[in-house]
Order: sequence, then C-alpha cells, then structure tokens
Amino acid sequence: MPEGDTVWLTAHNLDTALRGAVLTRCDIRVPAYATVDLTGDTVHEVTSRGKHVLIRVGEASIHSHLKMEGAWHLYRHGSAWKRPAFQARAVLETADWIAVGFELGVLEVLPIGEEGARLDYLGPDLLGADWDPAEAVRRLEDRPERPIAVALADQANLAGLGNEYVNELCFLRGVLPTRPVADVTDVAGLVDLAHRLIVANRGRTDRITTGSARRGEQSWVYGRAGRPCRRCGTRIRQGTLGSSELEQRVTYWCPRCQT
Repeated sequence: MPEGDTVWLTAHNLDTALRGAVLTRCDIRVPAYATVDLTGDTVHEVTSRGKHVLIRVGEASIHSHLKMEGAWHLYRHGSAWKRPAFQARAVLETADWIAVGFELGVLEVLPIGEEGARLDYLGPDLLGADWDPAEAVRRLEDRPERPIAVALADQANLAGLGNEYVNELCFLRGVLPTRPVADVTDVAGLVDLAHRLIVANRGRTDRITTGSARRGEQSWVYGRAGRPCRRCGTRIRQGTLGSSELEQRVTYWCPRCQT
C-alpha cells in the first residue's frame, strides 16, 4: 500500500495540473456516484490527508484512497493511458489535462463540509500543515501494551506511515518491532524521526532511508530478509506481527542491532 509521502506527491502533482481549472468532463465510474457530474465546476485544490486524496471541485470533494492497487495518472490529451480503460474509476478532464484514477480502493463524492466527519478518526498528519507531534505521542502511549510496529502503523495514531517506514524506523531507533510501546524509552524521538524521514522523501519517487540513492542501497531492513545487516552483517529476519487481520503486517529486523 502506498505510504503517506507517495500519496502526498500524488496530490501535489494533481494540484499542480488541476488547481484553478474548469472540468470539461467528469466521469465517476462507481455505481453509487455514476450520476455525479461536476463538469463546469472549478477545481479549487487537491490535497492529501495521511493516505487519502481529496480533490475539491465546486462544492464537492472527490475522496479517494489508493489501497493496494490504486493510482492517479495525469495525461495530456491524445496520450495513451498506461493502464487499461476498464480499470479507470474516475476520469476528470480540463482543457490541458486528463486525470485518471485507476483501481481506487475507495472513491466517493462528498459535500466539502463532510470531509472532517469522514476522516476524523485519523491521527495527526505527518505531512499536514497542522502536524502535532505531541498529540501523536499521546495517542501512541495511550495503549502502552501494543507492539510499537503495530502502533506506528495505526492511522488513528499518526497518519501517513506504512509498513516500509515502520520497519525502517524501528531499525534506526534500535527497537524490535514487537517491543511494547511502554518499553520504548523515547517515543517522542521516534515520532520526530518519522516526521523528518517522511518530509525528506515526500518529493521523491524512490524512497530513501539510508542516505544512499543507489539502487539496492536505499533501505536498511525492509524487504531484505536473509540478507546481511548493513551495520553488523547479521542476517535480517522476517516475521508477521499483529493480533488481528487488520493489524497483521510483515516485519523485518536485525536481531543484533534491534533489541
């Protein structure tokens, strides 16, 4: 599932192309909203909240979540689409651009005033203008028995982190993904590092947590099961963590560097 920085970049690119433009075509290919037509309305802005994209058009908000397979693409008129048309869930056209949302996990059209109620379960947005680290720490510490990896990935605690960031953060702070929140000595430091990492990556197409942009050197532990730790040479391990289907996630860790 795309992480918050990828979603932020998606919204940023859509905003650059669509902001201030009038829709010349609006085709929402979801049965519940198939009759919605915002043609003639102006796109005010496109923004992200955690892993959600909000396209504000006229008095409406087109809310989408990419989930596992979703993506928004931008095309010039006359350009060939990179995915088949049957995967398109939304097609928004202006005089200059065509924005296509493919295989969106969530797609709905709301009155702008209902955005808050729909997304009020989310914790502080790591890439939001109203980022609140103290509130993120409070939410994490509110359930001290939870494994830190599960707590960090919970969007109700802080919005934007996915599995890659969670695993990389645990390595960088030297904690096992299974360590209870109560046993993490510096939760505020962990939250601060999460914010700095995701801000540093929000304009990139390739995520980097090691400081090296060379292919194959961009991550510490994520996706590197069985390969040597970049710090100590110990083989990286892989497991599954989470007490419920919603919480379950694949974890990677170095058994020597993380305790």
